[in-house]
Amino acid sequence: MLKIGDIEIKNPVVLAPMAGVCNSAFRLTVKEFGAGLVCAEMVSDKGIVFKNEKTMNMLYIDEREKPLSLQIFGGEKDTLVEAAKFVDKNTNADIIDINMGCPVPKITKCDAGAKWLLDPNKIYEMVSAVVAEVEKPVTVKMRMGWDEEHIFAIKNAQAIERAGGKAVALHGRTRVQMYEGKANWDIIREVKQSVNIPVIGNGDVQTPHDAKRMLDETGVDGVMIGRAALGDPWMIYRTVQYLETGKLMPEPSVREKIDVCILHLDRLIALKNEHIAVREMRKHAAWYLKGVPGNGRVRNAINECNTREDLVILLNGLVAEVEELEQSELIVG
Repeated sequence: MLKIGDIEIKNPVVLAPMAGVCNSAFRLTVKEFGAGLVCAEMVSDKGIVFKNEKTMNMLYIDEREKPLSLQIFGGEKDTLVEAAKFVDKNTNADIIDINMGCPVPKITKCDAGAKWLLDPNKIYEMVSAVVAEVEKPVTVKMRMGWDEEHIFAIKNAQAIERAGGKAVALHGRTRVQMYEGKANWDIIREVKQSVNIPVIGNGDVQTPHDAKRMLDETGVDGVMIGRAALGDPWMIYRTVQYLETGKLMPEPSVREKIDVCILHLDRLIALKNEHIAVREMRKHAAWYLKGVPGNGRVRNAINECNTREDLVILLNGLVAEVEELEQSELIVG
C-alpha cells in the first residue's frame, strides 16, 4: 500500500495531473477503473487568491474521486502559501501537490513550474513555507532537471524531504525535452535511493508491463500514468490487475470504448455545459477511437459536432459499422 502522510492509497497506480485533461469528469472515470490516486490538473495560485471564476470551478472534487491530489503552481511564496491555505481549508482534496515540472514557457516565465528545478534552495524555502501553513500532506511533482547540464533531481528531492514534503513524483525527462525522447529511469532509481519519503515514477509507462518494470527496476513506491490513459482508462485497470494478479486483462471492445466515452461526455456536460463539454470532448473522443477501424474519417466529423446528440449518433454509428464488419468476417471465417 502506498501511503502519503496519513493518506492510505490502496494501490501504487497514480493518474498524472495533466493540464486541460484532468477535470472531475475524467478523474472520476479513471478512478472507477481502479486508480489508487488521481491528481487534478494544475491550478494557478494567483487564480485562487484572486478568486478567478474559472480557477475556482477547477477546484471541484466529487467525493467518489478520493483520495485525490490537487496541484497548484506559482513562482511567488506569498501567493503560493495563500493558495495552499485556501485549498487546505476550503476543498475536499486529500493532498496538496506543488508543480515543479510544467515545461511550458508561459509558466516558466513566471518563475513557476520547471523553473524551480534550477534552485534547490528555493525549493526548500517554498515547500517549507507551504508545509508550515497547511494540515494536508504536501507533495511535489517535478522533472529530473532543466536540461542535461542542470540535473539536480537528487538535491531537489532531498530539499523537498527536509522541507516536510511527504512524497515526490519524478518525471524522468528534463524541461528541455518536453515530452520527447526517452525518460531516464536511472535518475528515478537514484532519487528513490536518496530519500526516505515515497517516490512515484513517471515517464514512458505505456503498458502494464512497463509499470511492473518501473517498480522492479527503480524501486519506486508508485507509478504515475499520464498520456497512456488518454481515451484508455482500461490502461489503469489492466495495470492494477497485472500488478495484483500477474494476469493481463483483455483490451476493451469498441462498444465498451464508446460506452465509456459517452459516460465521460455526460459527466463533462454535467460539470460544465453542453456547448463547452462537446467542444472539449472532441479531443477525448479522438483518443477513445485510437486503434478503431475507420476512426480517421470519424475523427474529422467529430470536430464538426456541436451537440451531444450529434456526437453520440456519430460514435454509435461507428460502433455499428465495426460490429457489422466483425460479424461478416466471423461468418466468412
